Amino acid sequence: MTRQTSTDQKARQINLDDSKHGTFAEIGAGQEVARWFFHVGGAAGTVAKTISAYDMAVSDSIYGHSDRYVSRARLESMLTQEFESLKQQLSGHRPAGTTFFVFGDTMATRSFSRKEDGHGWMGVRFQNESDSSPSEIILHVRMLDHENIREQESIGVLGVNLLYGAFYSWERPEELIASLIDELTHDRIEIDLIRFSGPCFSNLDNRLMILQLVEQSFTGAVMFTSSGEVAQPAEVLYKKPVIVERGSFRPVTHLTIDMVKRARTVFDDNAARIDAEPVVLLEMTLKNLLEGDRLDSADFLARADVLSAMGYDVMITSYGPYFQLAKYLRRYTQSPVVFALGVPVLTELFHPKYYAALPGGILDGCGQLFCGDVRLYVYPSKDPLTGTLLTMNDVKVDHPVRHLYQYLLENGRIVALEGVDENQLHIFPKDVLGKIQSGNPLWESMVPEAAAKIIKSRGLFGYRKAVR
Repeated sequence: MTRQTSTDQKARQINLDDSKHGTFAEIGAGQEVARWFFHVGGAAGTVAKTISAYDMAVSDSIYGHSDRYVSRARLESMLTQEFESLKQQLSGHRPAGTTFFVFGDTMATRSFSRKEDGHGWMGVRFQNESDSSPSEIILHVRMLDHENIREQESIGVLGVNLLYGAFYSWERPEELIASLIDELTHDRIEIDLIRFSGPCFSNLDNRLMILQLVEQSFTGAVMFTSSGEVAQPAEVLYKKPVIVERGSFRPVTHLTIDMVKRARTVFDDNAARIDAEPVVLLEMTLKNLLEGDRLDSADFLARADVLSAMGYDVMITSYGPYFQLAKYLRRYTQSPVVFALGVPVLTELFHPKYYAALPGGILDGCGQLFCGDVRLYVYPSKDPLTGTLLTMNDVKVDHPVRHLYQYLLENGRIVALEGVDENQLHIFPKDVLGKIQSGNPLWESMVPEAAAKIIKSRGLFGYRKAVR
C-alpha cells in the first residue's frame, strides 16, 4: 500500500476502511487523536466510542487505582479494559471481517502550573484479522514544543501516524517507526521507547526496534534491562545514582567486569549519604555498533545477549563525548553519576581537540561533564612498551589545562580505582575476539565463565571451535 504523508489522508483512509472499528481513550491534552478522525469526515464507520476520563476518581473507577496517571501501567490498563469492553459490546453486531482496535494515550503537557516538557504514553491494541488475538504497539514520547497548543498538535499527528502504521505497515516495523515522524520533526517530539507484542510481532526482537529509535534520530538514548526487556530511561534512572562503563563489549572481558565492580565498591564506600541503590549501566554508542554505515543486527544481539547473561542493564546512545552523555543522564537524576574508565580514555578527555567543536573549548566541555555530582573513577593500565603500571597520576596533561586537571584531582572529581588484578591488564576485547574467531582456546580464560558459556553454545562473534 502506498505510504501517505498527509495526516488528513491517513485519517480519511482509516475512516473509509470498513474493516476497522474501535475506541479512542485519551487522558490529558484533549481528544487530539480522535479529533482528526471527526475532522476529516466519515468517522461513523470507524469510531465506536471516545472517552476522556480527566477526573482521577473517574479514571480509577474505570481502570483501577494508579499511583501515576501518566505511566505505562495506566496505558496498559486503558488498552486492556477498553478492548475487552469493545469485544463484549460489539461482537456479533458488526459485519463479518470487522477487526477491532483500541487507541489510548495518557499525556501531560505544559500548563500554567507545569512548565517542563510534556510527555506521555501512547499505544494501540488491534486485530490484524477478524476474531484474531490482538497485537499491541506502545511508545513513550516527549513533546519538545514550548507552547501547549503545539504539543497538542504533535500528539494528534503522532497518534494518527501510529494507528496508520499499525493497520497498514505492521509487517514492516522499521518502516512503521520511520513513518511516526510524518508531518512532524525531530525537534518537536522525542520517542525513547517503543514495544511491539502479540501474534503480529511474535518473531520481532524489541531490542532491535528501540535501536531503530536511535538510528533514525528519534532519541539520543534507549535502554533495556538485564532481562532483555526494553525500558524507558526515566523508569530506571529517575532520581537514582548511576555508574556507567562505556565500551564496545565485543566481547565483555574479565577486565570489563572488574572495572565496573571496583567502581561499585568505591562508590559504596563513599556514598553513605545515598539511600538508593546505584543503577549500573554498560553503554554502547551507535558508532560502535555500525559496520561502515550498516548496523549488524546479529552482532548487536550477540553483545546484548552476553551482557544480559551477565546481569547488566544496557544503554545504547548516539552520544560520542562523555559530556553529552552526562548531560543526558542529568535529565533524569541529580544523584551522583560515576563514569568508570581507563587511563587511555582519561588522557583523551583532557586533550583540547576532544572539545574542538564547543565554543568554550575544554572549559566548556568540562563544565558540562562535571555539572552536578559527576566523578570519573579511573582504572589503571600498563604501558605497552615498558609494562609499567599507569595510573591517573601519570596522565600527561598539556600545560594550559594542567591546573584544571589538578583542581579536579584535589576535589575528588577524579578518583583512582586501586587493588586491581594486574594480570588482567593485558586483556583487550579486540585480541579476545581474534582468538574466538581463530579457534584459539585461550580466549576462554579472558572472559567471565557465563560469557564463555553463551558464546560457545550460540556460536556468537564468529566462534570457531578449538582444534586440539
